[in-house]
Amino acid sequence: MAMRSHSLSTIEGYSGYGAEQGDKNLRAAIASTFYGDLGIEETDIFVSDGAKCDISRLQLLFGSNVKMAVQDPSYPAHVDSSVIMGQTGLFQKDIEKYENIEYMRRTPENGFFPDLSTVSKTDIILFCSPNNPTGSAASRDQLMQLVQFAKEHGSIIVYDSAYAMYISDDNPRSIFEIPGAKEVAIETSSFSKYAGFTGVRLGWTVVPKELLFSDGFPVAKDFNRIVCTCFNGASNIAQAGGLPCLSSEGLKNAPYVWVHFPGRSSWDVFAEILEKTHLVTTPGSGFGPGGEGFIRVSAFGHRGNVLEACKRLKKLYQ
Repeated sequence: MAMRSHSLSTIEGYSGYGAEQGDKNLRAAIASTFYGDLGIEETDIFVSDGAKCDISRLQLLFGSNVKMAVQDPSYPAHVDSSVIMGQTGLFQKDIEKYENIEYMRRTPENGFFPDLSTVSKTDIILFCSPNNPTGSAASRDQLMQLVQFAKEHGSIIVYDSAYAMYISDDNPRSIFEIPGAKEVAIETSSFSKYAGFTGVRLGWTVVPKELLFSDGFPVAKDFNRIVCTCFNGASNIAQAGGLPCLSSEGLKNAPYVWVHFPGRSSWDVFAEILEKTHLVTTPGSGFGPGGEGFIRVSAFGHRGNVLEACKRLKKLYQ
């Protein structure tokens, strides 16, 4: 990374604008590292300045005349980007929901996987696994249900796999491990979580060539047009840093913890922890109605700080 970054600072090594789709070597490395035996090729990969940005670009691709389904609780950008694009219809204040957004409730009782039999037909399904904020990862059987649901209803799944590197069991790390998923799904991911690129901004989105609109036109061609029109490509320096992160030495992981306080307000728990331990957590209600009663705790940080935080929390709640 240091050698490549230094080269970019020289007249001979400076490359100017790169391909909007991303550096060829990085695209190839992403394809081989994460999708080597899944039929995903370098040309299916779009390198970006992060999964969050790509979620908004995908919303731009779909337009405002669509109905969305989101997990509840879910990463706020999934709902907020839909709102900005006008995909939501009227806001129903009495239940704090939008009429054109299907909220797929996820609770401890249903294993944090929505009951798809209660979900109506939607054009787009935004799904995150492992989920932010709950940390739950969908099983192979559950993702098979999701893919089948999308096929039956003509839906496109936008699968946010930013936390996939944290999976330590046999749950799928990619939606494309599920047979037929390339015909109904897009996958977006990030270097921020496992490689510490938060603020550096680097991610990617996979749009398989098999994914078609109802008229048979490839989704990837439209997304490519969006990318080439609205984006000049991820930073050359960030991409140069991303490449060694895909080596055996560069792969690592870290967790969030989703903690339940039954019957208590997320903000009340947040305030109690802040006042009594001087620790900052994230109120679960910020992730949607289903997040009320939870807080999210992050283990991102130096080991000494994490251990000190655990010590303070243990004194408060032992």
